Amino acid sequence: MAAQLFLVRHAQASFGAADYDRLSPLGHQQAQALGAALKRLGVVPDAICLGGLRRHRETWEGMNKALNIHAVPQILPGFDEFDFAGLLDARFRGQETPKNLHSDRRAHFTALRETVLEWQGGKVIDAPETYGDFATRVAGARQQAMAQGHQTVLVVSSGGPIGQSVAQIMGAPADAMIRLQLQVKNCSVSRIIVTPRGEHLSTFNETPHIDGQNADPMLTYS
Repeated sequence: MAAQLFLVRHAQASFGAADYDRLSPLGHQQAQALGAALKRLGVVPDAICLGGLRRHRETWEGMNKALNIHAVPQILPGFDEFDFAGLLDARFRGQETPKNLHSDRRAHFTALRETVLEWQGGKVIDAPETYGDFATRVAGARQQAMAQGHQTVLVVSSGGPIGQSVAQIMGAPADAMIRLQLQVKNCSVSRIIVTPRGEHLSTFNETPHIDGQNADPMLTYS
């Protein structure tokens, strides 16, 4: 029987704050709303996996207020986001840094897209990790998540690992990762079907907790 892997991106974090790795007040609302939506849809995971970041844990805690799952989450650091701040700093070390690189969304994400493409080409010296290492750990984390034979596994991760996962599963070129990553909404769900023959993308970037009445402000990307 085919198994399902649900990849959930964390809720809105605290972009521009001293500590990005915590949910904003809106992020807490998003997490609870997604949990309630999944419960209405009858999604009952029999295993939970989280990346090792605070925003992953807080997102799961909010979701679980509705889901009421008693399974203890497995922490898999392979689902952690790449160190985007460190990567940007490494790229611009010794150069003029774009103004408000870490606080202005437009400047940040424009630079991030360009930087990831350079990173994938091995052009960022002293990056916190190589792109190859990142790709390997993300694929390994998906294998670990499914290794116990569970039928429905829910993972809370970040945009980079989710974009990388979708690109890998679809056999897309490396540069697809950042294009996908920048489209991943907060608290979106991507479903992967896992069979003995491999992984198959079922849906990408679903937001069952968002409709026309609550899209503003519930729909966010950072």
